[in-house]
Amino acid sequence: MRRIGSPFSVRTCCGLRFAATSAGKIGQNLRCPPHPLLVRPMATLPSPSDDTRGPDGPLAVFLIFLRLGLTSFGGPVAHLAYFREELVRRRGWLSEAAYADVVALCQCLPGPASSQTGIALGLARAGHGGALAAWLGFTLPSALAMIVFALGVTRYGMAAVPGALHGLKLVAVAVVAQAVWGMARTLCVGPVRIAIMLVAAGTVLAWPGPWAQVALMAAAAVAGMVLLRPALAGAHEPLRLPVTHRGGVLALALFAALLAGLPLLAQWAADPAVRVFDAFFRAGALVFGGGHVVLPLLDAAVVGPGWVGKEAFLAGYGAAQAMPGPLFSFAAFLGAAMQKPPTGLAGGLLCTLAIFLPGALLVLGALPFWESLRRNQRAQAALAGINAGVVGLLLAALWHPVWTSAVQGPLDIVLVALALVALMRWKLPPWLVVVASGVAGWAVAALL
Repeated sequence: MRRIGSPFSVRTCCGLRFAATSAGKIGQNLRCPPHPLLVRPMATLPSPSDDTRGPDGPLAVFLIFLRLGLTSFGGPVAHLAYFREELVRRRGWLSEAAYADVVALCQCLPGPASSQTGIALGLARAGHGGALAAWLGFTLPSALAMIVFALGVTRYGMAAVPGALHGLKLVAVAVVAQAVWGMARTLCVGPVRIAIMLVAAGTVLAWPGPWAQVALMAAAAVAGMVLLRPALAGAHEPLRLPVTHRGGVLALALFAALLAGLPLLAQWAADPAVRVFDAFFRAGALVFGGGHVVLPLLDAAVVGPGWVGKEAFLAGYGAAQAMPGPLFSFAAFLGAAMQKPPTGLAGGLLCTLAIFLPGALLVLGALPFWESLRRNQRAQAALAGINAGVVGLLLAALWHPVWTSAVQGPLDIVLVALALVALMRWKLPPWLVVVASGVAGWAVAALL
């Protein structure tokens, strides 16, 4: 046993100062502030090499993460707090500083940070089998629940429970508004970042589409490199993860090959499943900023071609807020709710795999190169620009399609405002606000 020192500070791969852990993808002034859920006095913990608490095979990892997947409500911030409490403080899988470093790396990569952190922790505990087991355990509960919900929507229709699904669409407005506000306060500090955010929002509203969003992210990265000057990274505790440089190169090469090759393959393939896999893989590969930022990418990918109706899309997104586990499980709903094959259970599982795969490949590929990446000033500045750009994308999505499709009159505005107050002022759990909004929507429809 060894004692970890008092509050520590490490810097992320983007040069961001990271205290204890942080929530979502963050970068205020290129410095990540501590989150109150995650910053506590240091406890006496074993080092990873000294750990003897509990079995360490893939099955044990799966069962631990299955319990986390069933109980981790509240989004990425809460997920990281649950991971820390269970795996660092209770089980002693790794030290506080090592955990902070894993989270810091995942902050800097596209994809769902909490799921990527779980994959890295499973890898550290039980190798590549443990990484897969951690992802399956954490993702399956919410993914299967969303598939069941989608099957109910497609079988009984949007009017099965009068008003309830409309209430879910309204709570989606409040959830996205909360995400925009919180991310803007953290990621868009200063005139340069605010300008990048506003330009990105205006551009994507004027020229919607997935490729316009990709071009915007590239432009935001260039703007960050030119206009922002990050600080140098400091020392950190080395990560102890069983990943070689060769394995990292292979994972990154596979990611690049799929990102470049799937769009070409989708143009020529007769099987629609290839086009669906390509759309969800691209969405998962291009998301900086957490689960909510995937909303505009998925809207362009599935609503635009008519795969999923806008009503069902927003209802599913609202329902996803009430689920434990990663918000990316919304992809399972979309796959199961598609109007043409692949649909149902097969479609839900296909889309779930496609949207999580790029994030998994990136974290496995980046781990061996963590030290050099975190000291690269150009990478730090580019990420800062990208982070501001994704807030702009989410701001645009808040107006269209979220607001324009959900809000139909003054009473809807009142319900959205109440949901927003419940989330931001009263700090009620998101799942409770979602349930209350569904009940309120049903009651209003029944009375009117």
